[in-house]
Amino acid sequence: MRGRQSACCFTGHRPAKLPWKEDESDVRCLALKARITAAAESAILEGMEHFLCGMAEGCDLYFCEIVLALRERYPHVTLEAALPCPSQTDRWSEASRARYHALLSRCDYETMVSEAYSPGCMQRRNRYMVDHSSLLIAAHDGLPGGTRSTIEYAIRRGIPVVDIPI
Repeated sequence: MRGRQSACCFTGHRPAKLPWKEDESDVRCLALKARITAAAESAILEGMEHFLCGMAEGCDLYFCEIVLALRERYPHVTLEAALPCPSQTDRWSEASRARYHALLSRCDYETMVSEAYSPGCMQRRNRYMVDHSSLLIAAHDGLPGGTRSTIEYAIRRGIPVVDIPI
């Protein structure tokens, strides 16, 4: 695993907070994925070699897929799945769980931040990612929630944030 100075993490919304919900064929979703791709590739070109992803449904999985695709062109890049707890996917649909496991199997590292679900395990996962990064890419609509809390934490820690509006 590479050091914090060359590591970048990601935060973004789950489908329920996205205007297109789970319809990834929506032009707005495709545009967001293009903006995430541009931000991730720019981070690589600026020296980021290690990416951390929280593996939540929605934007996190988009980011994971994007970094894996970029790894084809930039094979030195590594990807770490930062998992909040073992039961993260328990309430997900079968299709979402299959997608998650397929992506997880392609990650270079897995870090489980909590042994069991607790009300704070998602925030603990987010703080772990920020604490191990020197850049945060955030897909955010400006409203309160976990994504905004992660952005605010990164700012308090002096970590630059690349803001990708939704």
